Amino acid sequence: MDKFQELFELYKLEMTDQQVTDEVNRIINAHFDENNNVEVWKQCLSQIDLTTLNGDDTVEKVQRMAENVNHFQEQFPDLPNVASICVYPALVETVKEHLTAPGVGITSVAGGFPASQTFIEVKVAEVALAVAAGATEVDIVLSQGKFLEGRYDVCAEEIEEQKSAARDAHFKVILETGALKTADNIAKASVLAMAAGADFIKTSTGKISVAATLEATYVMCSMIKAWYEKTGQKVCYKPAGGVSTTEQAVQHYTIVKEILGEEWLNNTSFRFGASSLANKILSSIQGESVSYF
Repeated sequence: MDKFQELFELYKLEMTDQQVTDEVNRIINAHFDENNNVEVWKQCLSQIDLTTLNGDDTVEKVQRMAENVNHFQEQFPDLPNVASICVYPALVETVKEHLTAPGVGITSVAGGFPASQTFIEVKVAEVALAVAAGATEVDIVLSQGKFLEGRYDVCAEEIEEQKSAARDAHFKVILETGALKTADNIAKASVLAMAAGADFIKTSTGKISVAATLEATYVMCSMIKAWYEKTGQKVCYKPAGGVSTTEQAVQHYTIVKEILGEEWLNNTSFRFGASSLANKILSSIQGESVSYF
C-alpha cells in the first residue's frame, strides 16, 4: 500500500453517496430555519470573494468593482464589506491600484484555471506572477484528470510546488467536485489537497455545470474536521459556483456550522466564491431589490 492509499484509509469517508444526501437533508431540515435571519445574512455577506472571471473582463469593469467595494460602507455603514475581490491574474494589478477598502483582500485564480491542463512550469509561474502583482490570496485547480487516473503523487507535487510559489498568500485548492462526482473521490481529493499544503479547499471553478452542491460541502467539511482532529491544523473552506441566492448561502452556512462549528463561521475560515450573491444577500438584508455590485 503506497502512502496515498494509507492516507485515504486513515481518512476514509464511511458513507455512501445516498447516505451523504440523507444526512444533508437531515441537517437542513433540522437547522436551516434557525440560521435564516438577518445576522447570518450579514455574516455571509462578509464572507464573499466578489468574483468576475469572464473572458470579456476589462480594466474598466474591474476598476468599477474595486470602487464599489471602496465606497460600500459609505452607502451601507451598518453592514460588513466583502472579504476580497477575485479576478484573473492579468487584472490583479488593476485591483491593487484601485482597491482602498480596509481589510479586503485581492484574490487571483491561477495554475491554469479553470482546467489545470497546462505545464506545471506554467502553473508555478502564473502563481508567482499573480502574487508579485499584488494577490494576497491564490486559488489554484487540482489536476482532476491526473487524480481520476490515480496519479496522486503528481497531483500532490503540483500542489506543493504552487504552494511554494504562493509564498505568504492564502492558498486555496479548487477540487472541481462536479468532475470528481462521487463522495469518495471528493473525500480523497480533500485529504490529498490538505496533505499537500492547502490553506483552503474549494469546491468548484464555476465553469462546469455541477458546482458547489450541499453534498460536496458536507463531505469536504467532514474531511476538514477529521484532518483538524488528527493533526491540529485548521484548513478553511470555500464553496464556489452556483451559490447565487441567499437561501443557498444559508444552506451551506448551516452545514458548515453543524460539522465544523462556530470557529469556522468567519471570513478568515469560510468564504463564498460568487458574482451575483452579494446583491442577492444585500437585497435580503434591505428588504428590497438592490443592485449595488
